[in-house]
Amino acid sequence: MNYLPQEIIRRKRDGETLTNAEIEFFIRGVTDETITDSQIGAFAMAVYFRDMTMPERVALTRAMLNSGERLDWRAFGLTGPIVDKHSTGGVGDKVSLVLAPVVAAAGAYVPMISGRGLGHTGGTLDKLESIPGYETAPSRERFAAVVRKAGCAIIGQTADLAPADKRFYAIRDVTATVESIPLITASILSKKLAAGPDALVMDVKFGNGAFMQDIDSARQLASSIVDVATGAGTPTTALITDMNQVLGHSVGNAVEVRESVEFLKGSRQDSRLQELVLALAADMLVLTQLVNTVEQGRELAERVLNKGDAAEVFSRMVAELGGPTDFLEHVEQYCPDAAVIQSLSARRSGTVTSIDTRAVGIAVLGMGGGRRRHDDAIDHTVGITDMCQPGDQVEQGQAMATIHAATADAAKQAATLVHDAITISDVVHMPVHSIVKERINSKERLISQESTIQ
Repeated sequence: MNYLPQEIIRRKRDGETLTNAEIEFFIRGVTDETITDSQIGAFAMAVYFRDMTMPERVALTRAMLNSGERLDWRAFGLTGPIVDKHSTGGVGDKVSLVLAPVVAAAGAYVPMISGRGLGHTGGTLDKLESIPGYETAPSRERFAAVVRKAGCAIIGQTADLAPADKRFYAIRDVTATVESIPLITASILSKKLAAGPDALVMDVKFGNGAFMQDIDSARQLASSIVDVATGAGTPTTALITDMNQVLGHSVGNAVEVRESVEFLKGSRQDSRLQELVLALAADMLVLTQLVNTVEQGRELAERVLNKGDAAEVFSRMVAELGGPTDFLEHVEQYCPDAAVIQSLSARRSGTVTSIDTRAVGIAVLGMGGGRRRHDDAIDHTVGITDMCQPGDQVEQGQAMATIHAATADAAKQAATLVHDAITISDVVHMPVHSIVKERINSKERLISQESTIQ
């Protein structure tokens, strides 16, 4: 049956519940481009303000999932457990770059389909494209071969996996509709379920550097994803994590790749990044039944990280996807510095009590490290390193961060934004909080059989 796109948009704008057939028609039009960019933007805005019921969310996810093909890893000869992870996005979030190799080194296969930056948050693909020769869009056959040989592969969406989402994703980024829980749920799960994992772990972030500003919103999103994924028959756990400060000590593309290599090699490991990587790895290993408990999963993940096994997996993945074979040994050569490097000094002495993390992400975006339009080119060299964190004691004139920019003017503008984002006070001591706040387990959240994704 044919529908008028504007009528579907109007019904959702007016708060009505869309039928499965209407949603399928609209997403089919997104895929074959009979629906225009402006209509997609209007639909996204209607959903943003009017929300979707759980059956609508399941129908939207199903339609986007079925807009392309699904990977069958058994057909490619993978016999071990297959697990994936997804983050809702944060500032300095380079977790995937180190987590996938850790879990692969522990015995699972990790075929990870990742996205580009959205708004003020960085994208895993943008980071990986800092690596010369790294192919983020290989054929399915090569993707499977790399997963089989290296244990993991991080790539972008291929043309035949959830193609509707690829177009939807780009338009959401430039129409201020990124934060919609139904749209995030469908976007994430259409990609992730198309990739054929046996299990999925979600990192749902909240705070001033995340799309979900408060923990209640993060719970809603985590529950939505867990419910829909569970309805699809994929065991899923969601961790709700704190994004009120930069994750790690760098923000940008090449600079985060360099930090990831330092982390894998053990030369410099941020404690919050380590805590989150080990927590996510533990849940992934439990869901794949490679270990029985979260404690055992953490121990195994820590062991393969400390032994250097995860670093070897990362190196093998990079080489198999076209990057340098000696990337880990010469990362500084392959990820060169920006043209201008400028230290950011504290204006007063005291304790860093808070950071507007979103503003830090905006500063990197303003230097060219992200996109204002979905077709913008990215300068992979720009970013921020050695970023201070809440609780740090600083003296007036002491460096709080290092700006990496293409020009002196860009560095000056970024420095102003970052300075204004950092609050320094006379507080002597600040408590240290865990980055992982809550866990939502799919075993405890089951939705009706009528909503299952076929």
